[in-house]
Amino acid sequence: MWQVTGQDKILDLLGNSLKQDNTAHAYLLVGPPHTGKKTLAINLAQALNCDDPEPPCGQCHHCRRIAAGKHADVSYTAPGLNLSTKTEIGIDDIKDLQRMANLPPYEGKCKVFIIDEAEYLSTEAANCLLKILEEPPPKIVWILLTAEESRLLPTIISRCQRLELKPVPAEQIQKMLTDSHGIDSAKAKLLARLCHGCPGWALSALVDDNLLQQRSQNIDRLSSLLDASLEQRFAYAQELATLFSKDRRSAREIMDTWLTWWHDLMLIKGGYGEGTTNVDYEATLRKQAMELTLNQIKEFIVNLCQTAKAISQNVNARLALESLMLNLPAKSKISARALKG
Repeated sequence: MWQVTGQDKILDLLGNSLKQDNTAHAYLLVGPPHTGKKTLAINLAQALNCDDPEPPCGQCHHCRRIAAGKHADVSYTAPGLNLSTKTEIGIDDIKDLQRMANLPPYEGKCKVFIIDEAEYLSTEAANCLLKILEEPPPKIVWILLTAEESRLLPTIISRCQRLELKPVPAEQIQKMLTDSHGIDSAKAKLLARLCHGCPGWALSALVDDNLLQQRSQNIDRLSSLLDASLEQRFAYAQELATLFSKDRRSAREIMDTWLTWWHDLMLIKGGYGEGTTNVDYEATLRKQAMELTLNQIKEFIVNLCQTAKAISQNVNARLALESLMLNLPAKSKISARALKG
């Protein structure tokens, strides 16, 4: 059975293609991290090799070996799997897949090559892959996964069947957590809000306490900045800029946490507190919302979005973040009108 949550249209399309024996030679799965792209790719690989009349069954020899990552005809590639290419998928990685693609299936019906985070293909690797996609061997299916479609070659996109995984409604994720995983309603509600429509993150948080602990640390730091001196704010800007140079994904997660926090402040200030994401920090959010005007909140959200965009375009991260700190409302500048509510 398909194990992806909230992507019924895509599953219907793939199910019909399998019944009609009309699957594409290449798929591009597009969507934010943790929306289920990898799970869907594995399920599709199972379905293409499954022995059951209603694939994927999840129980046959092929389905079980694919789920365990042990099937000879299903290959998974991502940045960092090869020690020689820690931050990208290099041309040697694609050439290895090309050599494997020229061989017939060994134990199944179809060879499947899954390329995760395809936006990290080097220029040479992308061009090499393009040649393969232009002249696909028989009984071969390529599945590319990406959260940043704009970084892929348009010619690669045009040679794949594009499937976009949409964020899943929080109510549906909450129900999945309570019904299928036995999570109490309060925690299920929190995880469903925090994952922003990406059920994979919620499931990861169930087994990795560090995710919620790291989030709490990030919130404690950012929520204390209203009381911080300019020197302390600049020190934090330097710390975050350094993180950007070493681990852009973690730094982006912090920026996303910032944006969610200030969005919650705007909702509370606007009288829609029931729509907040950080439901476990409601008291802190309400206190800060009382200390800020709606215009201050809106202006900082705009500055925050501009800063995140500028950094993604390789603007000097330290300068951009220091500018953001200068625009962060300070307690000494909070108006009497805001303090009155």
